[in-house]
Amino acid sequence: MSTIETRVVVTGLGVISNIAIGQQAFAAALRAGVGKVGPIKSFDTTGYPYAHATEIHDLGALADDYRELAATMGRSSCLATLAGRQAVQDAGLAGDVLRAAGAGVVLGTTNGESQVIDAIVKGWLDDGAASVPASAWQNAPAHRIAHAVASDLALEGEALVLSTACAAGNYAIGHAADIIAAGEAEVMLCGGVDSVCRKTYSGFFRLGAITPDVCRPFDAGRRGILTGEGAAVLVLESLAHATARGAHIYAEVLGYGSNCDAKHMVAPDKDSIADCIRIAQRRAGITPGQVDYICAHGTGTRTNDVVEAGAVHAVFGASPPPLSSIKSMLGHTMGAASAMGAIACVLGMRDDFLPPTIHFETADPQCAVDCVPNHARPAYIGIAENHGFAFGGNNAILILRNGKEITA
Repeated sequence: MSTIETRVVVTGLGVISNIAIGQQAFAAALRAGVGKVGPIKSFDTTGYPYAHATEIHDLGALADDYRELAATMGRSSCLATLAGRQAVQDAGLAGDVLRAAGAGVVLGTTNGESQVIDAIVKGWLDDGAASVPASAWQNAPAHRIAHAVASDLALEGEALVLSTACAAGNYAIGHAADIIAAGEAEVMLCGGVDSVCRKTYSGFFRLGAITPDVCRPFDAGRRGILTGEGAAVLVLESLAHATARGAHIYAEVLGYGSNCDAKHMVAPDKDSIADCIRIAQRRAGITPGQVDYICAHGTGTRTNDVVEAGAVHAVFGASPPPLSSIKSMLGHTMGAASAMGAIACVLGMRDDFLPPTIHFETADPQCAVDCVPNHARPAYIGIAENHGFAFGGNNAILILRNGKEITA
């Protein structure tokens, strides 16, 4: 089910990113157009002509908590757990309330515990299979990520990881909303997480999709993505549950759409994306003219940006709403990407601004979109559309309404 019948709202946000830790700092960084790119430290990059990414090197006040978690789990689980704690605290939800509400967790990922797998492969190749500790094998499965968050918060509801690659965050949010709409829980945590790893960087590098400098979505000179990492977790509640406890409501999940064209393993399809947008808007009960802002997938590759812009024009006509890519700031956080986008939409709604597309220099006539170049723009966002696309033709579109417009 992708039509949200029971009203579902966003009441908590948690974010761990390379530009900021926590939703308040994240909002400030988005508004300021902060971008941080540096040499890759997660793995040995010998042999690559260039190797940089948007890794997280400074967790600030969370550094000790991270080290404690990392003693028993992989990096993606650590990041997701820290973001989950933030989201629950932001929502003002105590453990007994979460358990009474049947709360669970649904997270999206592309690579799961990628750094654990990297370490297993390297250890095996260097010193043989017997050298790999049992703990590495135990932490490698992707389902451990949801288990880590659920265990940390003592959640007793569904714990699920969806691996629909770079659209997984939107899939997770949509599935969590469906669980609430079906009456299976009153509260759900959802979002996405991924860590920088050798496998993903190498794969995109061989595809010729890694930029040698910075990510420039929708720019005529764009040359590809920057691999990134992070975790983004949202707390969803039924409107009735949130209202009854006097929760602050950031936004409402109006609906989402998902489809899969399955035409090509890596190439996006304009018609399929346009159909997904229409599905999401129809299920949300809105028309294209009601959308005030689009948080684009916007990878900065030659193909994606032209195809995405074409799909947007197919649905919205010659004058689509402003459309920007936060990947210009965060890099491509893979399974966390569209969850990061959802949080960016919510914060833009709360603080009345459009996040910018930084590093923009020259307009590409093949895209012809208002990408909010280089500087955030003051604006009221009543309804936002959040895009997520993935290899294999997986598409997921999320529609959110500003919490300021919600009436019980």
